[in-house]
Amino acid sequence: MFSLGGSAYFITYAKDFIQILILAWVLYKLYVAISSTKITQLVFIMLSYALFFCVCYILQFDFLLYLYKKITLPLLMFFCIIYHPEFRRAFTTLFSGRARLFRIGSQTTVEQIDTILNACENLVQVKRGALIIFPRHTDIKSVIDSGTKLNADLSSSLICTIFDHDTPLHDGALVVQGGKIVAASCYLPLSAQTGINASYGTRHRAALGLAEDSDAVIIIVSEENGAMSLAYNANIYYDLDRETIKRVVLALMSYHDVSPMDVKEEEDETRK
Repeated sequence: MFSLGGSAYFITYAKDFIQILILAWVLYKLYVAISSTKITQLVFIMLSYALFFCVCYILQFDFLLYLYKKITLPLLMFFCIIYHPEFRRAFTTLFSGRARLFRIGSQTTVEQIDTILNACENLVQVKRGALIIFPRHTDIKSVIDSGTKLNADLSSSLICTIFDHDTPLHDGALVVQGGKIVAASCYLPLSAQTGINASYGTRHRAALGLAEDSDAVIIIVSEENGAMSLAYNANIYYDLDRETIKRVVLALMSYHDVSPMDVKEEEDETRK
């Protein structure tokens, strides 16, 4: 049998070993979650961190409680820096209720989307690239101001003309809002993400950059392979068919969050 001294010695080291294992597991989970920045992941991290504190407090893990007190403030500052685009999008959505009421009349219609997608398909046929932006809640005035303001009526022929190589406005993005081509040749910030698919060109990186900084929806037409893609909510959905793009854009511009996967699942259910 163990003596009381031996038992206390064993319990002390077992307790230290358990704390090390818990700390290693928490650090690993933090690393996995931070590898791609999403606001839902941040919420999960915060809840896990609070639960971690409760467990340590109940079990009186003094060393981990000491670490918790020391690293909480630096961690909060770190997450504010890493997740600042997500915070901005979340606050924009939270306080955009009034904006929604006054922008219903400028929502994108089926006819407008068809006009744009007709132009995109024509551009694919002649191997031309394109970037077409649909602003939502976030103000992208700086993007519009970086280009040439047009305020022209929306038409497939005008979009194709703008993105023709022989025109001065083909290099940059087009902004469409309220049935109007608001501006062309607009400059977009390139994405700062690492680990982006190597096959993505400058257009895709620019679209992703705007999708990280705002809640805009961007259609991308690849000049190299003709793939049509969507960028929004800091993600790119690559090589989508026309119907999927149409349904996703209409849903997003009507203030309903949806993904191409949701659309495809709905189509599969309809076929059944």
